[in-house]
Amino acid sequence: MGRVVVDVMPKPEILDPQGKAVAGALPRLGFGQFASVRQGKRFELEVDGPVTEEILAAARAAGEQVLSNPVIEDVVAVYEDAVAQDAQA
Repeated sequence: MGRVVVDVMPKPEILDPQGKAVAGALPRLGFGQFASVRQGKRFELEVDGPVTEEILAAARAAGEQVLSNPVIEDVVAVYEDAVAQDAQA
């Protein structure tokens, strides 16, 4: 079994009010070492069988067409070893 992770993040030139709110709260909660925060979305897509280039391309396409707003968000899709991730949990 394989897993593709699709990360959707606001484009750098887009304001991120949620990230700003979190960045403002962190120092008040004792986490002052972080300079900035950008908040996005993470999607984990599991497939039966190995992750191929075709699967990665389909995940990117789904991210760009369904999971994000391409005008204001960037999409990155990467293969993740589901077995290794489950062992870490």
